[in-house]
Amino acid sequence: MSLRIFNSLSRQVESFVPLVPGQVGLYVCGMTIYDLCHVGHARMMMSFDVAQRWLKASGLSVTYVRNITDIDDKIIRRAVERGITIRQLTEEMTVAMHQDIGALGIQPPTHEPRATQYVPQMLAMIGKLQANGLAYQASNGDVNYAVRKFEGYGKLSGKSLDQLRAGERELNGAGSRAADGKLDPLDFVLWKAAKPEEPEDAKYDSAYGAGRPGWHIECSAMACSLLGEQFDIHGGGLDLQFPHHENEIAQSEGASGKRFVNYWMHNGFLNVDNEKMSKSLGNFFTIRDVLKSYDGETVRFFMLRTHYRSPFNYSDAGLDDARNGLRRLYTALGTVADVPSMDIDWAHPQAARFKAAMDEDFTTPIAVAVLFDLAAEVNRSGSAETASLLKALAGVLGLLQQSPQAYMQGGADAGGLQAPAIEALIEARTAAKKARNFAESDRIRDELAQQGIVLKDSPQGTTWVKA
Repeated sequence: MSLRIFNSLSRQVESFVPLVPGQVGLYVCGMTIYDLCHVGHARMMMSFDVAQRWLKASGLSVTYVRNITDIDDKIIRRAVERGITIRQLTEEMTVAMHQDIGALGIQPPTHEPRATQYVPQMLAMIGKLQANGLAYQASNGDVNYAVRKFEGYGKLSGKSLDQLRAGERELNGAGSRAADGKLDPLDFVLWKAAKPEEPEDAKYDSAYGAGRPGWHIECSAMACSLLGEQFDIHGGGLDLQFPHHENEIAQSEGASGKRFVNYWMHNGFLNVDNEKMSKSLGNFFTIRDVLKSYDGETVRFFMLRTHYRSPFNYSDAGLDDARNGLRRLYTALGTVADVPSMDIDWAHPQAARFKAAMDEDFTTPIAVAVLFDLAAEVNRSGSAETASLLKALAGVLGLLQQSPQAYMQGGADAGGLQAPAIEALIEARTAAKKARNFAESDRIRDELAQQGIVLKDSPQGTTWVKA
């Protein structure tokens, strides 16, 4: 394998060597589904969608697991606020998530486990941790993880126990006592004891009494159940590196005694116009908000122009530029009457350059630059072979798989007009021109222009695109 990945655990780029030759186990922390997905969620899922696509394109068999957290404090509160069951809320939000990320071309994982389906496995892992002296039941009924008893805690985040303890003192005041029955303020919850005011569908039976799993134990149990106690790659947003992923390591390795994951991947933070996205700042956007103004492929292309580990700046100006760039690529394909499908010849200089970029920690900005170079060559030469290579390489990234005409027309709905209505107006304009009624012809053209429809006349007839 020539693939190299930046490993957050070692803090350096490493050659990727799968545990089992030819096979990859990939786990990514997915959504807590109490609300619609926002663009930060899209950025995370896009990063690992591209990673799994490239692993497959490299000839590897990928088992991709992306979980759903469907039991959580936020979920419980939202369900109670809306007067519906937890299951009703999570079903609604799961359908919405699939619709929204599907519009961005994000492929479904091999497995999409839900936390509520794996409560027995979580309890079994908690039992192992307790037997290994790493977990205890507190006076309030919670079961907690004894952080200080796990050697090496902090190795992923680079935080020592002394630094963590100092941070806790700064937050809570020197000499503060551990709350909620914890023996040490650094300990974290594995099992939350049920509270009387909580709805019944938030409570699960266990040897520790009624309750529900803590957030961290969910991913450890689901990952180990579906990929084994040791697997290749674990991914997620940079915000999860500590404490969530640090705690996953402590739980999983504390229960199995084995190294949990060989390669940790984290995508960079998202900002909006160079500021952190926040509802309080009024710059918070769901995927659905964005899709009202931009098509899904444009949003995808916009995100791929930034390396997954770099901070990503969301802006309308950036989206507009991405839309123009994507149109240039589709326009190049549109100059070739028939673009045949092809298998990629990785010895081709441009394909080799694309591969080298993707093999170096999934460097999509350089891969996208290769697409523009191929488009320029298509515009110069009109080569069907070059156009085929452009389309095939773009397909690896989930791009340029529509017909140029379909993309340029923006689908069935364009500028508020349905495509059949646009075609009818074009026919009426053609008839007006034949009748030498140029005032009417110009009126129809201007009416369409006001709706964002640009007409292109040629000897073969009139076509249209969205402005």
